[in-house]
Formats: sequence, structure tokens, C-alpha cells
Amino acid sequence: MNTYTTILFLHIVSFAIGLGAASMLALCLFNLRAAQTLADAVPWGAAAGKVEKGFPVAIVGLYATGIYMTSDVWTWDSGWIVVSIVGLAVVSLQGPLVGGRAAHKLKSALMENGPGQLGPVPRGLARHPALWIPEFANIGIVLGIVWNMTQKPGTGEAIAAVVIGYAAGVLFATRFTGAPAEVSTGAAESSA
Repeated sequence: MNTYTTILFLHIVSFAIGLGAASMLALCLFNLRAAQTLADAVPWGAAAGKVEKGFPVAIVGLYATGIYMTSDVWTWDSGWIVVSIVGLAVVSLQGPLVGGRAAHKLKSALMENGPGQLGPVPRGLARHPALWIPEFANIGIVLGIVWNMTQKPGTGEAIAAVVIGYAAGVLFATRFTGAPAEVSTGAAESSA
């Protein structure tokens, strides 16, 4: 056993922490989207608040171990490494600045709603693109980075992998955004 293989193991563990947190957060989003009452929504909102604490651990772990491995084995001018660093920076910022803010708005709306049936505001916020797109776009970026790590492509292909991952995540996320059916129907009737 050498230091590099230990650091590689920790890199994979950091990735697994991030993937596990992203999977749990996706589960929370789907259940918040389906919630009809405050009692349905609260457990999933609380779980999402706890799960989000795993992301900083994963990101710091990925950066720290990636820096070591790049310095030990590769060079900083490798295109796939630079693209992966930029991709991880996007993930690091997009999650809390876009998704996190949307989640806090949803939390406030749930608290204002009170017990019983969820009103149109919290139900709409549970489907808001700012909540869904960062989650799945970040997963797409990370999958693009994993592609880059395994294939070690040139800069152009590395950028393409991350951009394709991002776009696929956005396309997937948009399937779950938009107003709930009964809100859309009510809005359509009032405009007629």
C-alpha cells in the first residue's frame, strides 16, 4: 500500500458521500413534490436539511484528494483536470446558492402554510426549477467529471462531457417542474 492508493480510496469515498447525499436529496425532492399536506412534507423537508450537510464534506474531500493526486501523478495543465476543477466549482456554488435558496423559500412557505392541505405557494415551490435543476444538473456535471477521470480526454472532450452531463441533468429536472395539475387547471379557468 502506498500513499497514492490511500488518497485514491479517500477520493472514491468522498465521491460516494456526495453521490449518497445527492440520491437522498433526490428522494426528498420527489416526496416533497408529491406531498399533499404539511404532515406529508415535513419529514422530507427535515431529511433534506440534514442531507445537505454531506455535500461540503464530499466537496472538500474531492478537492483535497484531487489536489494531492494531481500533484503526485499528473500535471496541472492537463485539460481534463482543469475542466473537472471548474465543474466541481460549479457544483460547489450552484447547490447552495441556487438550490439552497430555493429550499429555504420552500421551508418558509411550508411554515407559513400551517397544518392541513398544502396551498398553491408551497406546492408550486416544491416544483420550482431552482429547486430541481441544481440537483440534477450537479449530478450530470459529476458524471461528466467521472467520465473525464476514467477517460482522461483532451480539453475539448472534457468540456463536452461536463456540458452534456449538465444539459442532461437540466432536461431530466424540467420533467418535474411546473405547477401542479389542479393549480394549472384553476389558473386556466380564471383566465377564461
